[in-house]
Amino acid sequence: MTLSDQEFREEFKPLHVPASFHPENLIEDKIVFALAQISEGNSTQVIEKLEELEPGIKNEQLIQKVTEFLKDKFDKGLLNGSAKDGQNYYNLSKITNPNKGSVNR
Repeated sequence: MTLSDQEFREEFKPLHVPASFHPENLIEDKIVFALAQISEGNSTQVIEKLEELEPGIKNEQLIQKVTEFLKDKFDKGLLNGSAKDGQNYYNLSKITNPNKGSVNR
């Protein structure tokens, strides 16, 4: 399947971290906000943060949505992540340490 330019831009647009959490936000915005709050975590930790921010939100549909969302954004290169202890951990940072090298001229 070939995406048009507009479809590509929509599919791979950078993630936006909401300034605050509101129950009426889209679930995608809630997930990104929760991940930003914990800095790094697996889907279980993101779900726990969501439950802390909005008690009663946790259900099977949410668990599936969070897991799929994080994996999808990681696969598209919009989230950084790594595998630890058999689980994927995600974060919003692409570069966590400044470059220390130099350029040869």
